[in-house]
Amino acid sequence: MMTSPSLRTLDTSSERARTLRHAAKQDLLQDRYFEQSELRSDCVPPVSSRCDFFGATIQISPTELVKRHSKERCGIVTESIYAPARSRIELRYDAPAHLLVLYEDGVRGDGETSIDGLPPSWLRNLANKLTFVPAGHSYREWHEASAAIRMTCIYLSPARGQESIATDTAYGPRAFFEDSIVWATATKLKNVIESNQSESAPYFDALASVLAHEISRSGQELSWPTPATRGGLASWQRRAVTAYIEEHLDEQIPLVRLARLARLSQHHFCRAFKRSFGIPPHGYHLQRRMERAKVLLLSDRANSITDVALILGYSFNSSFTLAFRKITGQTPSEFRRNVT
Repeated sequence: MMTSPSLRTLDTSSERARTLRHAAKQDLLQDRYFEQSELRSDCVPPVSSRCDFFGATIQISPTELVKRHSKERCGIVTESIYAPARSRIELRYDAPAHLLVLYEDGVRGDGETSIDGLPPSWLRNLANKLTFVPAGHSYREWHEASAAIRMTCIYLSPARGQESIATDTAYGPRAFFEDSIVWATATKLKNVIESNQSESAPYFDALASVLAHEISRSGQELSWPTPATRGGLASWQRRAVTAYIEEHLDEQIPLVRLARLARLSQHHFCRAFKRSFGIPPHGYHLQRRMERAKVLLLSDRANSITDVALILGYSFNSSFTLAFRKITGQTPSEFRRNVT
């Protein structure tokens, strides 16, 4: 039986109305979040970490097209930026602070990114990419957004970063690279800054040290913008799987459980996961486990190596030490001595 034209029109109108309501709800949520913007310090950082770059964040024009939310803590500023679809914006940055950009979502129909020391990039799909701009480097970018762009900017004092790595380590610029370890650590640091909990100070300091260390490690490997991943996990699958892994770092996670979260067979899940992250699920779990170990080792020096091993679910100290050395190239004791 054929559907009458009037009923088809009604169905189309209802679908359009649902779409408009969803878009309005998303805009309302964005408005509520960005109305709470504040840029202030909830602690007094050491003299070596105090910086004069506060206020020298990314310049965006036209300003009325974007929404921004900023917070600062102990020499680190975190800023969330939202640009709606079909907008054209320009970004400029040249300041005495390191800049790490996390592109959470976004597709540009046209645009260009230029950083001192790198060739320009015209990458279209920005989602899940990272860009790092060392202090003093010029950064220029413009987008004609075909989909809404959501990005997080972390401004890191060079003095604070230098405290956590070898003095002869030089940070290099990188555009649109992928590093799940840097991404996860930066996201945790942002959440701690925005939570504004004074009791989290040791955890905050440890995360800041680990982030500086991981950025320097990541920069030692030559990396060019990665092409769009074909056959990998969708964004919702990546979020679901990585969130579950983060919540169960101290456990052995069966592959079948992760595959069910992604609603895939084990075979297809393993293949898609490796295409998305560059390593198998077990390898990713192990890396995240060791990143958590770094934070535990630095956040409380009273924690013994055995304590950290037990917290992470290792029954034997030797097993933990072998796993840590496999990922970092150092024993837990060596890492703790080398990262001040």
